[in-house]
Amino acid sequence: MAEKPGVKPFRTYAQQVDLLESRGMLVKDRSRAEQQLATLNYYRLSGYWHTMRRLDPRTGGSTDSFREGASFELVVELYEFDERLRGAIFTDLARIELAVRALIGHHLGAVDPLIYLDTDALGAPASQPSRRKPDVTTHGEWLQKFNSALRISKEEFVAHHRQRYDGALPVWVAVEVMDWGMLSYLYRMAPGKVRNAIAKVCGLTSPQMESWLKCLNILRNYAAHHARVFNRGFDITPKLSQDRRLDVIRNTKNRAFGQLTLIRYLHHELNLPGQGRLPAIVGTFPHNDLVPFERLGAPEEWHEHPLWKT
Repeated sequence: MAEKPGVKPFRTYAQQVDLLESRGMLVKDRSRAEQQLATLNYYRLSGYWHTMRRLDPRTGGSTDSFREGASFELVVELYEFDERLRGAIFTDLARIELAVRALIGHHLGAVDPLIYLDTDALGAPASQPSRRKPDVTTHGEWLQKFNSALRISKEEFVAHHRQRYDGALPVWVAVEVMDWGMLSYLYRMAPGKVRNAIAKVCGLTSPQMESWLKCLNILRNYAAHHARVFNRGFDITPKLSQDRRLDVIRNTKNRAFGQLTLIRYLHHELNLPGQGRLPAIVGTFPHNDLVPFERLGAPEEWHEHPLWKT
């Protein structure tokens, strides 16, 4: 097939290795590199070698050639570190999600078992117009998503409530159908006293709790979709309390270590299991001169910090 103008030409795995070597990347084992390109994808790995490229002294932008010391093996080490980190993030956030789900179900249920269905019983944000659908309230749009999730649910408890209670799930049961995004919005729409009670359990105020749920939802989505995490900058940053344990990330809360510290904080406050997982994974970073550990936004003595000691 002829090449189309403006479309990059197809390259075999061997040709991809040739291209990297021609640009100055060291490849110690060509055969293994080709195998890894076949399973990991050239453009997925390119995110890990991007900062290894030389800078143009005139423009300050990146060139196609690599700095001395760049190697395909280091690229894969960084990718595998990030893969371990994503796995730990996903596992640790699952614990937090379960805890938040239980808290929301319990505290809302104490007010009214079916409060989540009643716009007027919820807080003021529930009645506000949806940003994406101005003719629908925020709660109305949320209910559409919830009912859709409920319809496709295969959970036995959903079928049980359909048979026994005309499908009316009390909120402590309904939360089990909700994903993190739905839970975050339900928290935002909850009455003030419920928001405050849940946030207090987590050592936060309700605006802080809301911002943390948004940040961690984004982080969770990156981890779930195999996106690069360790040296990423995050657009949405959390509102921090005055807790001195959070001082370590006040200037780097948009970096990976800042986001990870939110997880550590909530694990401590909620007394969740598995608290040694993230520190163990962060400790496996492949130290090198081209992509230093500082890219995470972590201080040099991070492992001595109260939230990170194991």
